[in-house]
Amino acid sequence: MRKILYLLPLLLYNFTLSQEPKRNLKRIDEEINAIMKDYQAVGISVAIVENDKLIYSKGYGYRDYENKLPVTPNTVFSIGSNTKSFTSALIGMLESEKKISVQDKPSRYIPYLTFSTDRMNNLITIEDLLEHRSGLGSIDGTYIFFPAAKRMDLMQKLPFIKENGEPKNSWKYSNFGYLMLGTIAEQINGKSWDDLIRQKIFVPLKMDHSSTSVDEMTKQPDFSYPYGLYQKNIEKVLFQRPDNDKPGAAVNSSAADLVNWIRLWLNYGSFENRELISKDYMKNAMSAKVMIDGAPPASPDAKNYLFGCGYGWLTQIFKGHYKVWHAGGVSGFNSNIFLFPAEKLGIAVLSNQQNSDISNTIANMISIRMLGLDHGKPYSYEKGISDIAKPDKSIRTGINEKKKPTHDLDLYCGEYFNKGYGTLTVAKEGNNLYVRFPTFKFLLMHRQYDLFASALTEEVPQQMNPDFDFNFTLDDKGDINGVTMDMHGGITFRKIK
Repeated sequence: MRKILYLLPLLLYNFTLSQEPKRNLKRIDEEINAIMKDYQAVGISVAIVENDKLIYSKGYGYRDYENKLPVTPNTVFSIGSNTKSFTSALIGMLESEKKISVQDKPSRYIPYLTFSTDRMNNLITIEDLLEHRSGLGSIDGTYIFFPAAKRMDLMQKLPFIKENGEPKNSWKYSNFGYLMLGTIAEQINGKSWDDLIRQKIFVPLKMDHSSTSVDEMTKQPDFSYPYGLYQKNIEKVLFQRPDNDKPGAAVNSSAADLVNWIRLWLNYGSFENRELISKDYMKNAMSAKVMIDGAPPASPDAKNYLFGCGYGWLTQIFKGHYKVWHAGGVSGFNSNIFLFPAEKLGIAVLSNQQNSDISNTIANMISIRMLGLDHGKPYSYEKGISDIAKPDKSIRTGINEKKKPTHDLDLYCGEYFNKGYGTLTVAKEGNNLYVRFPTFKFLLMHRQYDLFASALTEEVPQQMNPDFDFNFTLDDKGDINGVTMDMHGGITFRKIK
């Protein structure tokens, strides 16, 4: 009996050793280059952190395709929605400083803030904004098409914007929720979100190449231009310049800078023996606080399941390993940051390719290699890529003669208003109608009766799908009294002149 008890620890020890990941970074260059060729990608930058140390960092392809300037680990890319973890960190710092509780209501810090329903006013907390549980969902059109002079001014629209989900009891990804979180941080600190990110994160983490504006980014000697594919041709696209929505999308960074960002999270709020954020907040941020999809795996070999959300991060089970991650996409760029807290492993992949999941594909491939799950085989993936949006010069204009509009085109012209959004203008130029927003102009193509569809008239940043339906409405007398735009489930603008 004693002999059996003596052998048991040894057997367990040997079993544990056999389960340790055996990472494989051999010929990783070849695999990344093969994936890039498959995607027809322009540039990629990669960093891998393990046990609080950088173990791999390299740039691939070009940051400037036209002049063939290479990507390096220091090349700055826009990282899009990976910005949300930075805004989450600001909230964590405030909680660590006892200036805020995530259980507080946003109205405690944003003057005169009210939502569209009493239920939202009574239930929504700062934590709900962090976890995308506010019920607001996607209401990006209110600031993309109708930007405000100040972020605080957007709060005045909230009483007139309908909820898109059940507060607290549904998960609806919301950029506006992070816009609100950035506003809360500004109100408490008396400084702009940009200054707070720089002073509280970039400086202490020595992220010297990172910024929160495209103008700052392009002053760097090593930055990337944005690109996309159109009919299998590589084309440069316009930079997206977040403004009202900076707290959800505005950080620009390099793989080298993100190494320290990853270290901060894998060390649960400490960087080089200094605590910047409490361990409790960091644990909550990387926890599955909300289940997005808790269904069992669809098959025995399912790679990903149990999808959840924390504070500025998403979570899931990745081939049996707990993964914390987020993706980011803005015009001409996409990025992925993966954290495996139990393995003390972090991966950043930055790309200058629009409408593509290449950064996710490469991050998955590296994860499998680092976790010792590749078995010496190339990563198998399904490619996700689509064309950028461009003005179509071949669009046929004119009227559908079989289903003519109910009125002369001149009678559709005028100003249309919605309190939750703003004012749009419909005007006639030549024989066509156009819709003008404060930031964009679309051609209105007639479909049938009072239904029109939008089309681009000029190149725009790749931050939205430009295809919208505009259905004009009539009053009891048959006069045009409004237009419903196919956005956020349908937004009606009343004709005011």
